[in-house]
Amino acid sequence: MHITFKYYNFKNMNVEDMIPAAEDAADLMRSLSHPQRLLALCALGSGEKTVAELRCELGGIDQVPMSQQLMRLRADGLVESRREGTSVYYRIARPEVLLMIDALQTAFCGPGSLRQQRPQKTSDRST
Repeated sequence: MHITFKYYNFKNMNVEDMIPAAEDAADLMRSLSHPQRLLALCALGSGEKTVAELRCELGGIDQVPMSQQLMRLRADGLVESRREGTSVYYRIARPEVLLMIDALQTAFCGPGSLRQQRPQKTSDRST
């Protein structure tokens, strides 16, 4: 099977440039690998938000799982928080997170996305 990536230009990639950054890049990808963390970062891409605003925007994710994912993102250094009264505000802490979120948005969301071009998964279960 031959696959052509007509929209991407990979000839400028240099693996030697990636060697010193590979561990950091892999750590970032691990942090993005949970759907709720990814969604929280997508929501924070437009600016600082409280936990309540995030929960509402993300379809009412329960308080405990949302807090756990935000703690993980903070521990990984991807978000920063500040307290104002009883509210905690979160914001993206690293610019490369915005680049990754933008790339994922382009690849998987909206018209012409790569996700829309793939055939839908079907169940192979035969009973």
